[in-house]
Amino acid sequence: MIRYRYAGDGVSGFGGFDDPVETRVDLFRAMLRIRRIEEEIERRYHQDQMKTPIHLVIGQEAAAVGACAALRESDPVYTSHRTHGVYLAKGGDLRAMLSEMHCRANGCVGSRGGSMHLVDKRVGMAGTSAIVGGAVPIAVGAALAADVKRTGGVVAVFLGDATTEEGVMSESLNFAALRQLPVVFFCENNFYSVQSPLFARQPVRDLCRWAEAYGMPSVRVDGMNVLAVMQATGAAVARARSGGGPTFIEAPLYRFRAHGGSGDDSKTGYRDVAEREAWEPYDPIVMMEAHLSAAGAIDASMMARLEAGIAVEIAEAFEFAIASADPVEEDLFKHVYAE
Repeated sequence: MIRYRYAGDGVSGFGGFDDPVETRVDLFRAMLRIRRIEEEIERRYHQDQMKTPIHLVIGQEAAAVGACAALRESDPVYTSHRTHGVYLAKGGDLRAMLSEMHCRANGCVGSRGGSMHLVDKRVGMAGTSAIVGGAVPIAVGAALAADVKRTGGVVAVFLGDATTEEGVMSESLNFAALRQLPVVFFCENNFYSVQSPLFARQPVRDLCRWAEAYGMPSVRVDGMNVLAVMQATGAAVARARSGGGPTFIEAPLYRFRAHGGSGDDSKTGYRDVAEREAWEPYDPIVMMEAHLSAAGAIDASMMARLEAGIAVEIAEAFEFAIASADPVEEDLFKHVYAE
């Protein structure tokens, strides 16, 4: 039984946006880059050199790229355990990310975080949490600090549909609305919590109406359409920056790989293979490439150049990570705050 279907209308869904062609190509390249990085991580993962659990974002690139494109570099971003897309979209260092995943001393968290705890404060990638809902109250606290200090910054926190079931989520929405904090709650609704489908957990729940009940604007946006995501997030960020308070964004989308690890685990029976196949035509990379091709913005030659440049960057980053030094015993005492 196919319980979830795409609600958009494919390539025609890119009409009605006035973003320059150059911007659209940049967004496409950012999504393509994340996809190819994820595919290479997946291809190498069985070699057991990456000593960390992984949670791939294949299928969810448009949400990360579109949302981060609407933010300033200095705007703090927090995420859950599925970190790669947001980290890269926010401008995180690929070499530092892969070094972290290989547990090298020069990783972006000094080999302490692995895949689920990527941080790069240089570009506003402030923190992540593998605890479901763990990053949400921290992000609200950061928004409170930005409000008190009048920094003009906006905080974004990425969460999954399962996070909306946690008590701390309700508390955070309530506090953010009460204080009119500059925070955007961005829900990547991929319909599954690990292997538990949404219908088994939230039978008739409308996430937007639920969030709206806390007194904040709530919108649903096509999470497979990078232009729609950027527009919706841009409006929420502008509202927050001007003192209008928080916004809840729900972005329905679909992950094409397992909850954790590499490969597609649909055949284990937790979701119908036909369900995943029904979403494949709405792959954000496929749709955006078709849109740009139809508009004459890219052709086969340009695609070849994009692919070649990304491939070189990925190969060099893996070489760098693998050749980097392991932590030593003295590193245990770094970043430890104790009397």
